[in-house]
Amino acid sequence: MAKKLRSAHITQGVERAPNRSMYYALGYTEEDFSKPMIGIANGQSTITPCNSGLQPLADAAAAAIKEAGGNPQMFGTPTISDGMAMGTEGMKYSLVSREVIADCVETCVQGQWMDGVLVIGGCDKNMPGGMMGMLRANVPSIYVYGGTILPGHYNGKDLNIVSVFEAVGEHAAGRMSAEDLRNIEMNAIPCSGSCGGMYTANTMSSAFEVMGMSLPYSSTMANVHQEKLDSAAESGRVLLKAVEMDLKPRDIVNRKSLENAVAVVMATGGSTNAVLHILAIAHAAEVEWTIDDFERVRRKVPVICNLKPSGEYLAVDFHRAGGVPQVMKILLNAGLLHGDCITITGQTIAEVLANVPDTPPADQDIIFPISQALYAEGHLAILKGNLAELGAVAKITGLKNPAITGPARVFDDEPSAMEAILAGRIQAGDVMVLRYLGPKGGPGMPEMLAPTSALVGEGLGDSVGLITDGRFSGGTWGMVVGHVAPEAAVGGTIALIEEGDSITIDAHRQLLQLNVPDDVIARRRAAWTPPKPRYLRGVQAKFAFNCSDASTGAVLDRFEPPA
Repeated sequence: MAKKLRSAHITQGVERAPNRSMYYALGYTEEDFSKPMIGIANGQSTITPCNSGLQPLADAAAAAIKEAGGNPQMFGTPTISDGMAMGTEGMKYSLVSREVIADCVETCVQGQWMDGVLVIGGCDKNMPGGMMGMLRANVPSIYVYGGTILPGHYNGKDLNIVSVFEAVGEHAAGRMSAEDLRNIEMNAIPCSGSCGGMYTANTMSSAFEVMGMSLPYSSTMANVHQEKLDSAAESGRVLLKAVEMDLKPRDIVNRKSLENAVAVVMATGGSTNAVLHILAIAHAAEVEWTIDDFERVRRKVPVICNLKPSGEYLAVDFHRAGGVPQVMKILLNAGLLHGDCITITGQTIAEVLANVPDTPPADQDIIFPISQALYAEGHLAILKGNLAELGAVAKITGLKNPAITGPARVFDDEPSAMEAILAGRIQAGDVMVLRYLGPKGGPGMPEMLAPTSALVGEGLGDSVGLITDGRFSGGTWGMVVGHVAPEAAVGGTIALIEEGDSITIDAHRQLLQLNVPDDVIARRRAAWTPPKPRYLRGVQAKFAFNCSDASTGAVLDRFEPPA
């Protein structure tokens, strides 16, 4: 390798003899010190099925890197299982883990002077956390998604994790037996892999493929299939070539590639969390990208994929129908994708897509041409109004009418809201308010899959509104609005809502409004006092103290430079 390696800082020269002596304990030879040091950030974990199948991928990547002339150096990154933590205090550590993962990647790559890094992750925050760390370190990098899960089966129906959450609501409503609930619970998750719909993990893996930071087709492969192992190995070989070309993440991730990613998120009906995470990724890349850019892209990109949660199919079905490259080719031909963006392979997007068919296969109803779009505009609407001066995010697909005005049902925590739903105290036309669950107030901005799925299971998904300064799972659908900013903990208007107040959610007008006179709101604001911090020590306290608001990605390093 002709170019000077970063790792020379730690491996070359007489004064680095002590440093090199440590490598000999790992089996290195003198010849190895002229080879690139390639980090493998491995999210393998037996905490969750999302990450329990990552080790074979890491091993395949390591073998390929070694064969291609690099020195693989494996290190670990943590994970939190959103599906397991959901509805508990543990869920408040989920978004926090994104920052911890980013710090792990940045710390190891920079501390060890690595020449490149391959990041492997599964559960939701593994993706943005890994990407943020890669962009901060800005050495040649590639992302390897651990892969989606296969569907479970019961009574002739495909199952996934959301099936179980919704079954809880159906059981509470008396529409499902305890035996059926138990069988759904026991059969929904059949193997390793990340949650199966176009939920947050698959949304972010798809976004990374579009950005050019993962290999084509890799974002929708199943974890247990051989092609995922092969793709992990090929990713290692591609990374070595990127090191040789000195092709870095910030050469790839720019305003145009982020717009490409958001276009595909809209076209596929992806998770609301993509808004939060792409804002954070843009911040790490030092690219100008705001919450209003999502609305700009939404207005011109239709939804052309029939995928869960608001559609019918899972990621494995999407993959068989042509996956992300097929959607990209449709958008490229329509002038909705920037074909000149570079990818980690060194090819442009247009070159990567050259041999992808112009139209999706005729024998499927998963990916549609633009002329047969399921929705004329994208599904992630940015709402503003006196309840969200800085913005909020609504997912509006799957709804007969994405507008509601109704009385507020106010809850300052998730358990009490869940209890009210399961006890039948929430009625059609109500607007539930779940607050003090934002980045600072949670802290950690927990997801609300349990209450939203319970509403769907109760048959109220279309007729009850729910707003929160927290987040929603990628598996959520319904009349829901999250990421409300400013949040309740800092005195946002959501903190001033009283039981029975009239609230309007109107995606047509991008409006989230508290229908209370301004002078009444002003009196309530004057009487409001901030809550005491929930945590005074540890990672939650650090997150609550340092995080930005949801409209800027809830990042921890958004500091103003000194004058």
